[in-house]
Amino acid sequence: MYIPSQFEESRVEVLHQLIRSHSLGILVTFSTSGMEANHIPFHLTPEPTPFGTLQGHMARANPAWQNINQKIESLVIFHGPDGYISPCWYPTVRDHGKGVPTWNYAVVHAYGQLRVIDDAAWVREQSGSLTKQQESVFGSPWSIADTPPDFIERLTSSIVGVELTIIRLLGKWKISQNQPEQNRDGVIQGLRTQGTHQALELAESMEKYF
Repeated sequence: MYIPSQFEESRVEVLHQLIRSHSLGILVTFSTSGMEANHIPFHLTPEPTPFGTLQGHMARANPAWQNINQKIESLVIFHGPDGYISPCWYPTVRDHGKGVPTWNYAVVHAYGQLRVIDDAAWVREQSGSLTKQQESVFGSPWSIADTPPDFIERLTSSIVGVELTIIRLLGKWKISQNQPEQNRDGVIQGLRTQGTHQALELAESMEKYF
């Protein structure tokens, strides 16, 4: 990933927060048929330091888990908020007319060796951890214990675990760092005026960053 220095984000706690808040990753692997990409929700554990481990699962019916070349490094991409940025939001454009559209976004790339885990107990624990993390924001969180055990057993048998110990973790936060403060404020206001969930999330991330 091309990362100009002004857009580089290397703080592990910031990268981990994006992964936890946008847990659906794109798992990119090399298989016997070439490059493949699968969309998988991951649970992040902090060990081993400094980057941690990603744990997830995929359908047993998905041939990807059987064809993964585990000798080649895999990549998981996590995408945070993003949005189109109009030059009309820059106050400086009104002064000199110089401005072009762009796109703001935050992404994390996690690299490591992928391990396939075909073990029902591990899959149950992983699924439970991911569910607990995602349900924690609700006032009355759902638990796997709320479901009949035989039903859970049948579902567990239909999925296979995957685990990636992160050896490289890259972050790119392209959120108008190359613009003067007045233009950044203009972008935040423009995004808030749009009012969509994605635009508001991007505006909030910019406010926290600066």
